[in-house]
Amino acid sequence: MNILDQIIVEKRKEVAAAAQLHPVSELEKSALFKRTCFSLKASLTAPGASGIIAEFKRKSPSKGFIQEHADAATITAAYTNFGASGISVLTDLTFFGGTKADFDAARPNEIPLLRKDFMIDPYQIVEARAMGADVILLIAACLTVDEVKNMAAFAQSLGMEVLLELHDEAELGHVCAEIDLVGINNRNLKTFEVDINRSLKLAQQIPAHTLKVAESGISDIDTLRRFKDAGFQGFLMGENFMKETDPGLAFKNFISQLHPS
Repeated sequence: MNILDQIIVEKRKEVAAAAQLHPVSELEKSALFKRTCFSLKASLTAPGASGIIAEFKRKSPSKGFIQEHADAATITAAYTNFGASGISVLTDLTFFGGTKADFDAARPNEIPLLRKDFMIDPYQIVEARAMGADVILLIAACLTVDEVKNMAAFAQSLGMEVLLELHDEAELGHVCAEIDLVGINNRNLKTFEVDINRSLKLAQQIPAHTLKVAESGISDIDTLRRFKDAGFQGFLMGENFMKETDPGLAFKNFISQLHPS
């Protein structure tokens, strides 16, 4: 069983337990459930936007803890203040050390928030809306074509945008009218190996009008610019900042290189 398979097995248990503890009827009464969502698409394409979706990430299955005791409120506030176009927050506990509390700490920022998790059930979409998420992630490797279409339509009906993550050509069939952005992950979720060229090759087969996001493995300005030249408008970056003692300062320094004064 590969890493992704292990994650999905655990996630099914988590979702079943959460649905028992906090049913949909309860989630729909959340103070954040009816709030107007921010648009990540608009934020990424705004004039002068950095295009960076800065991620708060405590650990990964391949590397263990990166920032076990990091303060989500402080770091996401710095991301916002220094020019992030959006923020991604990991909420998977078992494999990534994330919690809903991390997401709650990031929500005061007036910026699009992506709930980064392994979404396998519509319950998680309701849960994300109740948490104050503006965008959800759907991973093609975890879902059938019909599941992506139905879950994306459901998320949009609740006012959220949908980022669909692809890894290879076999998943191109998951792209549908119901998704808002297409992300291409340079990291193979079954082996966690990173290949920067994955996004560049796959991008050529995605319709030109689709807003594309490069995910994982971006660690320098030159790489980001290569993606930009290939038509990407979004760049999801987490580990590059989180591995530093002060992730907020690391992000600020990266932005200063991207937009030198």
